[in-house]
Order: sequence, then C-alpha cells, then structure tokens
Amino acid sequence: MTTNWATKAIGTGEYAEINGLNLYYETHGSGPPMILLHGGLMSGETFGPVIGALAADHLVVLPDLQGHGRTADIDRPIDVRLMADDVAALIDHLGLEKPDLVGYSLGGGVAFFTAVKYPEKIGKLVMVSANIRRDAIPAEMLAQQGQVSSAAMEFMKDTPMFQLYQRVAPRPEDFGRLLDKIGESMSKDFDFSEELRGIRVPTMIVCADADMAPPSHYVEAFKLLDGGLRDAGWMGEGRPKGGHALAVLPGLTHYNIGASPLLAAVALDFIEEHRSQG
Repeated sequence: MTTNWATKAIGTGEYAEINGLNLYYETHGSGPPMILLHGGLMSGETFGPVIGALAADHLVVLPDLQGHGRTADIDRPIDVRLMADDVAALIDHLGLEKPDLVGYSLGGGVAFFTAVKYPEKIGKLVMVSANIRRDAIPAEMLAQQGQVSSAAMEFMKDTPMFQLYQRVAPRPEDFGRLLDKIGESMSKDFDFSEELRGIRVPTMIVCADADMAPPSHYVEAFKLLDGGLRDAGWMGEGRPKGGHALAVLPGLTHYNIGASPLLAAVALDFIEEHRSQG
C-alpha cells in the first residue's frame, strides 16, 4: 500500500441520528456543498491528501458509512442501496442544497444509488472506481474477494485498513464483523446497467488506467450514458446529452486513486466547469 492516508486538514466532526445509525461526518471548508464517500474498509479521513484541494472553494462533507470509521455498525447488511438512503437523510439533516457527490469504490456505488433514488437532491455525480457489473472484475480478483471474512482478520493486522479501524472505531472489536458483511456484500452478483442508463443527474465515470476492472469496462459504462458513440464536433454538440463525462487517470490503481491530486483535479473540473451541451 503506497497511499498516505494521513490528513493535516482539520475538520469539524459531528454525529447525526439517521436511519438507526449514529452517523459520523466531518465538514471542511465552505462554499457549494460536496459529499465525499469513501471506499470499503476505509473512512472519510482516507481522502486526507485531497481534502485541502476540494475544500478550498467547497463545503466538503465526509461521512463514515455504516460500520466504517467512527460510525458503528447496526443490524443491517452492508448494501449500497441502504447506505444511499443514509446519504439522502444526511443531506436533509444538514439542509444541503443539491450537493455534488464524489464516491470511490464502495462509496461510488453508494453515491450512484443516491443519485438514482434521489436525483432531485443531487447536483452532479462523480463515480470513481465503481464497476457497474460484478463480472467486470477478473476471476482471480473475485476469488480474492470471496476470501474476505472474519477468518482473514489475522492476515489483515498489518494493513492500513485494520490499523485505521482500531484507531477510530467506536467498537474496535467489530472489525471481523465488518469483514463478514463486506465479504457477503461482494459475493452477490449485480448488474446496474439499466440504472446507469436511466440516471438523471450529470455523471462523470472515473477509473484508474490499472483499476480493478479494466478501462474497457468503464468505456462500456460511458456508452450507456450516450458517451463515446460519435465525434463530438467542433462545438461539442455530439457530447452526451446529459452532460456526462469519462476520465481514465494515468499511473494509478484502484488502491491509490482516491488520494490522488489527479482525482481532485478532474472532479473539480467536472463539478465547476463542465456544462451539458444537451
């Protein structure tokens, strides 16, 4: 793991009672609202290296998703659809006006379903390293995911994920339970192609050039958004009608893209400057 998750950005941490969760979230900066959603076995602070850039001109809200970071687990599966309801409830709780969503990996799936289920609450969506079909992941990687359970906890004690959880979780002893739930979640087949095709908010799909799923998968996903099907023309008249975009970030992997300055740059460019031609 080459990613440095330490953050020197000082935010304000609070809890919100939402859907039976005591949901922890931090706020950084001020300006138009943006919600950042972390990956599996991580927490909001794993965005530490990019928070400063994102919060320079935005109010950045970083929740810790169910069972992650400083948010204790409840008796409910780890399911992106249910966690999308939590994000929507947090938007209402904070009175945010159409925040933009930036979600990475597991958080990308949560951000996606928040936009699918609650488009009226969302500005733009940036979905990072979140494949829309389970079979987009190579078979050998699916086999590794199938080994994620509490039985693997002993092998994870030297990982940043375990050490972060032990440092911040309300119940550090729950890490094995989280592994079981994440493993169960990853074992389920899924295909979100139709949900993506029908999305009603401007969406940018982002991946690393050496991501868990190949770049070709994300190109196929972009095609579902009317992207990459024709030359866009001198005036951009052939760009996707919904204002959608695709970014493949060079020199990165699934494991360090969330902390990359390149991600911050493309997300801000899309959120602040990209305009729909349709």
